[in-house]
Amino acid sequence: MTTSAAPAPTLTPAPTRALSLTRTTATAARVLRQLGHDPRTIALLLLIPCVMLFLLRYVFDGSPRTFDNIGASLLGIFPLITMFLVTSIATLRERTSGTLERLLAMPLGKGDLIAGYALAFGTLAIVQSALATGLAVWFLGLDVTGSPWLLLLVALLDALLGTALGLFVSAFAASEFQAVQFMPAVIFPQLLLCGLFTPRDKMHPALEAISDVLPMSYAVDGMNEVLRHTDMTAAFVRDTAIVAGCALLVLALGAATLKRRTA
Repeated sequence: MTTSAAPAPTLTPAPTRALSLTRTTATAARVLRQLGHDPRTIALLLLIPCVMLFLLRYVFDGSPRTFDNIGASLLGIFPLITMFLVTSIATLRERTSGTLERLLAMPLGKGDLIAGYALAFGTLAIVQSALATGLAVWFLGLDVTGSPWLLLLVALLDALLGTALGLFVSAFAASEFQAVQFMPAVIFPQLLLCGLFTPRDKMHPALEAISDVLPMSYAVDGMNEVLRHTDMTAAFVRDTAIVAGCALLVLALGAATLKRRTA
């Protein structure tokens, strides 16, 4: 007489609950503890934007005005790129290792998980943005008309946007290599069309229309407002609100598309 093998146990997700501050902060604390055991990732997050700004300053050593013109924009772009890379890879690693599946089988909703990741990486983004802004303004001599605190605000929002984009695209990658491959699709078009290389109103009308819906365009515009105006302008408020709104929208999409495991 033959007996059929018992089916393998599966983890059943717990019922979804409302977003909880306790569960969110616990998730953030867990992510930060894990990052604390990975000094290379911490170095990538905190030091690479500073190193890039340092190199850029002395690339244009004979033309300080060039550094002033593009340094503020890159002060926001570098944190966005590094946060995108690290967040997408870290989230994918959690999914491929089965950690996400185990976590979502507990009383932890997708919203708690995404918010916890955003809080953890957002905390690092504050440190990263403060280091990069302080280096650029007070050590490398970046000349801005407005307040350095407004530069810091835009840099922080850009880093949070990079975090949100990284969380979102990690749902569509099956490996860490694929997560890195999303950079040319998600980041590079924005980099070319954001107005860093040429004013957006000088582009072909079709490209200008595309740039109008890309969040990095408003990040660069916000930095340029600080570069040229002493006080906070209505355009600056609009640009920062758009970047913040895009970050929140992408976080919501990330929660909606989050997968428990990689197929």
